[in-house]
Amino acid sequence: MPETKARVELLAHTPDPLAVIYAAFRQCYYAGEAADMWPELLAGGIPREKQADFVRSTIASGHASPIEHVTFTFAVSGVSRALTHQLVRHRIASYSQQSQRYVDASNMDYVLPPAIAANPAARERFERFIAEVGSAYADIKALLEADGRGSSAKEDARFVLPQAAASNIVVTMNCRALLNFFEHRCCSRAQWEIRGVARTMLRLCRGVLPEVFEKAGAHCERLGYCPEGAKFTCGRYPLPGA
Repeated sequence: MPETKARVELLAHTPDPLAVIYAAFRQCYYAGEAADMWPELLAGGIPREKQADFVRSTIASGHASPIEHVTFTFAVSGVSRALTHQLVRHRIASYSQQSQRYVDASNMDYVLPPAIAANPAARERFERFIAEVGSAYADIKALLEADGRGSSAKEDARFVLPQAAASNIVVTMNCRALLNFFEHRCCSRAQWEIRGVARTMLRLCRGVLPEVFEKAGAHCERLGYCPEGAKFTCGRYPLPGA
């Protein structure tokens, strides 16, 4: 039952994302049809920098709905069920997650929290528990199979699996949903595992579409102050009125 680490890969994104957003924004203020300007956009008739300036200024004005037309799809693997339970709370998204009903977890990968890894006694107890879980899962599955449950035995045996059990998931979000996701999950108060995944996703998004994501990140990075209050602030940004 090996320890695993998170891996985030960008599988796909909307082709010509800046042009799509520019056309969508322009349609809101343009008497003509977006379809008529599309060939000119693809041919380079409207310089990228002009598109970028228009998109930046319009987003800054508070008009953000047209960025929903562009989506990013990520493969996130080697993460815990604790992380995916947090991830799927972001509801303006599509998810396809590895199923514990169908995937045999007898030799499951697991995620080891850094704080436990750094404490020898805690690590020894954690790894002993993981081994116990693996043994219990295998025993229960075998007993249920012998009782006639067949391949369905896994769906009941999975009830012993911990939140540390590794999982793989594909997630698709539009740009507006991603900005909201980054505001919450890049914050220093976010749980360490999902914070690491969010920061990797942000780096990948910036590489494709900096015009939208160059100022994305924790809520404080956009606001210029910490909205968490004196009790929870990390001190990176001042509190309101400070």
